[in-house]
Amino acid sequence: MDRFDRIYQLDAILKNARYPVSKSKLQDSLECSSSTIDRAIEDLRDHLNAPLTYDRKQNGYFYKSTEHGKYELPGLWFNAAELFALLASQKLLQDVQPGLLEEPLKPLIGRIKNLLSGSQLGHENLLQRIRLIRQASRTIDKPLFQQIITAIATRKKIQCTYHARGTGEITSRTLSPQRLVHYRDNWYLDAWCHKRESLRTFSMDKFLSCRKQNSDALDFDEAVLDDYFASSYGIFSGQADKIAVLKFTEKYALWVADESWHPEQKGEWLENGSYRLEIPYRHSQELMMDILKYGAEVEVIEPLVLREQHIQTIKNMTKVYQK
Repeated sequence: MDRFDRIYQLDAILKNARYPVSKSKLQDSLECSSSTIDRAIEDLRDHLNAPLTYDRKQNGYFYKSTEHGKYELPGLWFNAAELFALLASQKLLQDVQPGLLEEPLKPLIGRIKNLLSGSQLGHENLLQRIRLIRQASRTIDKPLFQQIITAIATRKKIQCTYHARGTGEITSRTLSPQRLVHYRDNWYLDAWCHKRESLRTFSMDKFLSCRKQNSDALDFDEAVLDDYFASSYGIFSGQADKIAVLKFTEKYALWVADESWHPEQKGEWLENGSYRLEIPYRHSQELMMDILKYGAEVEVIEPLVLREQHIQTIKNMTKVYQK
């Protein structure tokens, strides 16, 4: 246990104690020596200004009542594990989209590093051992991203200009943002579109402009959002209305059996060692891309329309190499 953890736990013990706690009991609870307890008490009392008092009659330590009420550790206080978790989260977010939240987080990260500087563990070593590989990610305008985050946090509408990737159409829209989604190395916004009067998913990199409004955003329960956005396959929203049945060869069965393609998927092993997977979906575009990466190691069984689409795609791919 490091110095921060020890102080953190000592504070918790004293706060929860109904009577003065003896030094021997503190040693047992913190699993440390008498001299270590002395140093922790000194840190808490002399350096962190805790109203820590020793009662000779009851041979124990306790927090003395003050005019300011219950004592709290000063400033932003975490134990070492929590500080490392925050730094690791910041590192992951930085690698997901470099610089996206760098400026807002800079003061907090600085304070965390200063707190950790007094610890026996080094934060630099941890951060060097976290690696996140990005693939096919798209760049997002940082001020725009922060505008949308602020609108979500304050529950306000946004006025934006959006460039639809599929049609190339540029439209002006008023949105009630619901939540951010990070999916396959890219950011999306789930929102109620007041222009289309429906829930939609928007790719964050396709916003050309965005401005937070003063009017309150419409709110939807999490259950409603999950039912609409999460029931179908991948990023495409809408209620799933079809079930894809796939059969994977023995070669890839062990891999696929351990993968989560959809929260409501069903899988079973077949007698010949192959694996049958059932996946709910609505739009086939993204599902088809995932099926194709397995090449000849997967067969589309049902529905017939998906099987025929898969066969036609394979034929079209073959034509490219017959020219």
